[in-house]
Amino acid sequence: MQAQDPSFATGAPRFADARLASLAASEGVLATWKQAFSAGRSPAEVLKAVSGRFSVGLRLPDGRCVLAVDRFAVDSVCYRAEAGGLSFAPRADALAGAEPDLDPQAIFDYLYFHVIPAPRTIYRGIQRLPAGHVAVFEQGQLRVEPYWVPTFQEGGRDSFDSLAQEFRGLLREAVASQLDGSKPACFLSGGTDSSTVAGMLGQVANRPAASYSIGFDAEGYDEMEYARLAARHFKTEHHEYYVTPADLVASIPAVAAHYDQPFGNSSALPAFYCAKMAREDGVNHILAGDGGDELFGGNTRYAKQKVFGWYGSIPAVLRQGLLEPISSLGLVRSIPLIKKGASYVNQAKVPMPDRLMTYNLLFHLGLHDVLTPQLLAAVNIEGPAEQQRALWPQAQGKDLVNRMLAFDWRYTLADCDLPKVVGTTGLAGLSVGFPMLDDGLLAFSERLRPDFKLKGLRLRWFFKEALRGFLPDEILTKKKQGFGLPFGVWTARHDGLKALAGKSLHGLADRGIVRREFVGSLLDERLSQHAGYFGEMVWILMMLEQWLAAKAPNYRMA
Repeated sequence: MQAQDPSFATGAPRFADARLASLAASEGVLATWKQAFSAGRSPAEVLKAVSGRFSVGLRLPDGRCVLAVDRFAVDSVCYRAEAGGLSFAPRADALAGAEPDLDPQAIFDYLYFHVIPAPRTIYRGIQRLPAGHVAVFEQGQLRVEPYWVPTFQEGGRDSFDSLAQEFRGLLREAVASQLDGSKPACFLSGGTDSSTVAGMLGQVANRPAASYSIGFDAEGYDEMEYARLAARHFKTEHHEYYVTPADLVASIPAVAAHYDQPFGNSSALPAFYCAKMAREDGVNHILAGDGGDELFGGNTRYAKQKVFGWYGSIPAVLRQGLLEPISSLGLVRSIPLIKKGASYVNQAKVPMPDRLMTYNLLFHLGLHDVLTPQLLAAVNIEGPAEQQRALWPQAQGKDLVNRMLAFDWRYTLADCDLPKVVGTTGLAGLSVGFPMLDDGLLAFSERLRPDFKLKGLRLRWFFKEALRGFLPDEILTKKKQGFGLPFGVWTARHDGLKALAGKSLHGLADRGIVRREFVGSLLDERLSQHAGYFGEMVWILMMLEQWLAAKAPNYRMA
């Protein structure tokens, strides 16, 4: 009996080769990929002439296997190489078998990053292809390499007016390319990106867009005011839903189990309820605004790290001979102004990208206080930092802001935010598009001069100025928030949520992953002291246990 062909292809790739583009239109994407990779050219060279969203896994007639994902890995390809062969699938759990072998290092990576970044997965021996990469399996050998790396052209001197006109045109084209004939719809948080998508969507569809927003009855978390402002401004058909603690209790197990590995982005729950609301309203395809901050300099850490970067302009003899020795003295901690300066020096002297993780929650709480000796003995605690240090120099560009953008394209977008939206919309029964990640906008970001992204310390200066008059001024000046979840606040007050969290965390202690003393301290003392801060760790641990309960209920640390 002939083995079933595991080949698959997703997305809507755009082939620069006219012959392949014609073939895709007539025969479909899968047949086109097979033809493209069978033509004698290296797969990496083929992929350089392909844009758009795609993932592909092929077993070719000549015995080779070729796997590839787009520049942001919007959709996944996972694989396992063993016994001289290669198996692959869109999801890691499809390759895991009935009794999965979990990787303790992946559990540690999850607790560090709150996701498991590619190429590792939760399953030992199963890898996830990183963004912009291709894998070729030939004659028993596997080769994985990037076919694309971020390449910034930092000397541009085009005028603001010409760039702004080009940018607005690219935005329109990006949104228009997402129209599929169904009801035009989008998420709307009231932030800059989602509001831009909502406004552009109405223009290119020639009808009001349907917009969907989530609110929270919790002080400091609700952004509905801005979502309503954007909805009125662009005259959208607006829909709202207020998530409750009871909603979380009802949906956390299903959302956790839907992912093919533990996933700890707490915005997943609000995103799911927003997508669910849209699906119930008849939406089949929804647009999300993810990517604008990472392409155009909108995250607050960019400004913060730029300030730390100024330290490098001080002569080395002064830094190493005077400032750093003084800053290490215990005496400076008792003098307020000098203490602040010493804190700056002590942080600024840490090289990138390590400096980005100075406040990592797991390390701040103390590895040996949180994790069991069994887990710590099985992992490399420097593994996450080593992975980040290896990625940091790959981007082609010298400017600090651009290098941080490229870094976030992997760790924030490909590994965290995009799986959040793709996963939760999939669970709700929707497809999702990301117009901000259109290849035209990506190329524009790569050549936009760095001081237009971060003007002094003004975040995403060009983006906002180019859209002034299109977006309401109140949205241009608001602070970034998104669908932030008041989980810690609610857990401290809601009995059902507190019970679910407590059962989950004690379950992790039973598995030998976290120390039981830490669980008690976190739930009984720290959560009430600072619900927002410590609630994040409760969430991360709870979602890990919920996933394990669904996918590996018998797992225990040896």
